[in-house]
Amino acid sequence: MNGSSTGRGDRTVVVTGAASPRGIGRATVARLARDGWSIGILDRDAAGAEELAVQLVDIYGVQTRAAAADVSRGEQVRAAVEQLAAGLPPFYALVNLAGVSAPTPYLEMDDAEWERVIGINLSGVHYATHAVVPYLVEQGEGRIVSTSSVSAQRGGGSYSKTAYSAAKAGILGFTRSLARELGPHGITANAVAPGPIDTDLMGGTLTPERIAALTEDQLLSRIGTVEDVAGAISFLLGPDAAWITGQTINVNGGLYM
Repeated sequence: MNGSSTGRGDRTVVVTGAASPRGIGRATVARLARDGWSIGILDRDAAGAEELAVQLVDIYGVQTRAAAADVSRGEQVRAAVEQLAAGLPPFYALVNLAGVSAPTPYLEMDDAEWERVIGINLSGVHYATHAVVPYLVEQGEGRIVSTSSVSAQRGGGSYSKTAYSAAKAGILGFTRSLARELGPHGITANAVAPGPIDTDLMGGTLTPERIAALTEDQLLSRIGTVEDVAGAISFLLGPDAAWITGQTINVNGGLYM
């Protein structure tokens, strides 16, 4: 299982949450397209996803399609995945990147906000995975990479609070259980857990003062970039990670070890 036995362009990686201009998802699809994979984009921003798909085709010459879905709605995800599957090479991998921040303090949180955060950040990972996995099982191989967070490991402390940390911690358990259940089908499941990254999920562009505060406890005194995370995801989809499953790759500058 190396993703390149027939050429990477003959296999598709589905990526959720790629349309945001400053997000990890956009950097990831650019990196994977540069690696030669065909790309399926699933995002609730239909116009942004379509525009990104055109850019990937123009820049990297890889097959790319986009489909719109709110990942917290299972029926939308299933329809979008079917749409992507109909127009792209066989699926090889899924990268779960769709997510929302949640800076609301726990004592101020209402039911609607809890359900929004859990629905997108955790249930959305399940819906996308459940929709894509049958294609991987049919082929007898594949990769799943989901995005957790250092907040799951440290109980918050960077920007988002309890609901976000709970959802991202759930992804760690979900990933390990997937690895156990899907391993016999030749499918690996891993997670990446970024530390503070300069994206809009951090509440907008980071000021020098916020960067100084966020990196105070890190071993490396710079903020993380979207390319740092995209590189880790690229590795987990590549041939050198064929025997890695059930693991969490921490991309956090030493904030959590």
